[in-house]
Amino acid sequence: MEELLRRELSVSRVSVSGHSGGGCISQGQSYDTERGTYYVKCNHKSEARRMFEGEMASLEAIIHTHTVRAPTPVKVIEQPAGGAMLVMEHLDMRSLNRQSAKLGEQLADLHLHNQRLREKLDAESSIVGKGSGQSMVSYVDRFGFHVATCCGYLPLVNDWQEDWVTFYSRQRIQHQIDLLEKSSGDREARELWAQLQLRVPQLFSGVEIVPSLLHGDLWGGNVAELDSGPVIFDPASFYGHSEFELAIAGMFGGFSSTFYSAYHQKIPKSPGFEKRLKFYQLFHYLNHWNHFGGGYRGSSLGIMRSLLK
Repeated sequence: MEELLRRELSVSRVSVSGHSGGGCISQGQSYDTERGTYYVKCNHKSEARRMFEGEMASLEAIIHTHTVRAPTPVKVIEQPAGGAMLVMEHLDMRSLNRQSAKLGEQLADLHLHNQRLREKLDAESSIVGKGSGQSMVSYVDRFGFHVATCCGYLPLVNDWQEDWVTFYSRQRIQHQIDLLEKSSGDREARELWAQLQLRVPQLFSGVEIVPSLLHGDLWGGNVAELDSGPVIFDPASFYGHSEFELAIAGMFGGFSSTFYSAYHQKIPKSPGFEKRLKFYQLFHYLNHWNHFGGGYRGSSLGIMRSLLK
């Protein structure tokens, strides 16, 4: 490992620093070099390179907004024995605590970033003599992402769509149902989703959705803090509805009331928020079912039944 990192990072000294970590999908280890300390995530699955390239693109997109701190990615490296590694800057992170409210504010800023770019474009277009195409603002007017990202190790379908309801229904929920069909052929899940699809447009009646850059997998294990402020990591980014971000945050805990209060001061809840939140949690329960098995079946079917009432 050390020799591979020396060669790929063009450094002469690599040694284990003692900082390690990881979760259900990948394992990580920090390494000291003469250029500083790097954190290296490793995964031995055949699709690891695609997964890490999506994570690297996600981190770069978040960092580009200058709204919330994320580790700076350095390089994706293939492992000779199979799998890949993602090298990024090492941060001395601790559990989110004092920075909860600040994370709420900065996450809202991340979600509002693209909308503010649109407002800037609109303002520039109203200036006499300002021709089209002269702005450096890169507003994104569709839903999706420019590369595949993975929520867990399964790739998400990020094909660009102009309509959010179409994107989410087809490329998030239907995709998960299709994966279940291949693995278990669960008839009840298929039938409940067939009924629920007809009601989906009602959940979004009267709601204007501007594409927001999302972290995509914002549960309590993917947030932390430094003395200087909060940090988010392990993203599975795409441009989507800002409310989607809060779905998994509410499923597994780790976020205080100060986080939500600070967030909703900048992005107030729209009518129908609670029901849409259930619909967004459905994706995560289905995704967990596809990753970890039938223990998540009951929760997935339960949400679909409750949305049909």
